[in-house]
Amino acid sequence: MTGSLAAYLKEKQQLVNDELMSRIGRLSIPSRLKESMKYSAEAGGKRLRPVLLIASCESYGGKTSAALSTSAALEMVHTYSLIHDDLPAMDDDHVRRGKPTNHKQFDEATAILAGDGLLTYSFDIISGEEQLTDGQKVTLIKLLSEAAGPKGMVAGQILDMQAENKESNLQELEQIHTLKTGQLLKYAVVAGALIGGAAKEQLLSLEEYAYYLGLIFQVQDDILDINGDPALIGKPVGSDEGNFKSTYPKLLGLEGAIRQKDVYLDKARQALKAAGVESSILLEITDYFSSRDH
Repeated sequence: MTGSLAAYLKEKQQLVNDELMSRIGRLSIPSRLKESMKYSAEAGGKRLRPVLLIASCESYGGKTSAALSTSAALEMVHTYSLIHDDLPAMDDDHVRRGKPTNHKQFDEATAILAGDGLLTYSFDIISGEEQLTDGQKVTLIKLLSEAAGPKGMVAGQILDMQAENKESNLQELEQIHTLKTGQLLKYAVVAGALIGGAAKEQLLSLEEYAYYLGLIFQVQDDILDINGDPALIGKPVGSDEGNFKSTYPKLLGLEGAIRQKDVYLDKARQALKAAGVESSILLEITDYFSSRDH
């Protein structure tokens, strides 16, 4: 990662963190629910999705301030999905970002409700953003509900569960991750560009870009689960193998997974060029997604 990108990510991450904590802090809700929501929201993480949303907005001349509330809402949806992902009925993980998972720190019922709270609050946040037009709010809420719901991330989650203990082919693996991981990344790219004022044709190219970006992200995640540093990742490596999940290295071998990632990377760059932002921060973020170590 270049120094300029590192500085950019750090600056935007801090903006998102401040927005998240401010939003949750202002809620007048039962203290245990707030504590549980705050616990997972402030647990760290790279904030890649909200930063990607801001970068996409800025790439088309939009203001960071106009995208900030939507980026925080997106991160709340992502955090909710992690809380529920970690539950005993799902992946049964005990560590997330180097800390006990929410249901381990609190209890299962509280964790479920904290996730529910973060998910639903996200739509409230977008609906109240004064820098967005009513039309933008409706579109952004609709797209987020599609990305997170039964046609998007939730569908990907159940396909991922059904793929455990069986061999998936490349097409099936791409479908799982396009839904489970890719939909929120696609939302980040498209929502940011919408707020920034991108043209319809540019949005179509960005959708293609985001499709490959999501696959790049997942391949690298699978690779890190094999040879990553647990101290950097924030959880033990090998959990995918232990849960008998279908992964790119399992299907293609480690070297084959790296080659497939390069195919996705080339296609993502081509789509970004078609979207008219070839030299933007989005290109640097794409390369970072491909080479990140945590």
